[in-house]
Amino acid sequence: MDSNCENNILLILDLDETLIHATKDPLDTEPDFQYADYFVYLRPNLSPFLKTVNEKFKLAIWSSADDKYVEDIISRIKPSEIEFQFIWGRSRCTYRRDYDLDEYVYEKRLKKVKKQGFKLEQILIIDDSPNKTRDNYGNAIYVHPFEGDSKDNELLVLMEFLALIQDSANVRNVEKRGWRNKVT
Repeated sequence: MDSNCENNILLILDLDETLIHATKDPLDTEPDFQYADYFVYLRPNLSPFLKTVNEKFKLAIWSSADDKYVEDIISRIKPSEIEFQFIWGRSRCTYRRDYDLDEYVYEKRLKKVKKQGFKLEQILIIDDSPNKTRDNYGNAIYVHPFEGDSKDNELLVLMEFLALIQDSANVRNVEKRGWRNKVT
């Protein structure tokens, strides 16, 4: 799918703890909706964030959660005017052992996105889990995990940072560590 934006940068968004928080134990606030046994809370400013970045970036979703879950949740949270380049779940991840953590993880390897015709220099992946994107840290922006805090403003700050780098010819050359400190 082609986005209406003029920019070639593909912004890949994680789902759980990045855009939403889904939990079997309800929080003290009312959930935005329920999905199966999960209470789902949308990260504050999600819809304005998606609409704003959609104007400047191509958008995609990539989660390590079950494929059907990802598709069902996205169908509930996606503004109607947004068309994602792709929506991927666990089946597109690589299951590998993380020796540092001594556990297995579902890793998101951007070479799979590259095979879809996207250039690594023009891919940003937004995730709360560095261990899922560790082979592509030059493309990653790490956000604080969202766990239902209604006062969370991470997406607003991220939107500001993305505006600063939206015209980058090579996002891998952009310093992304400490990105929150680069916005006003």
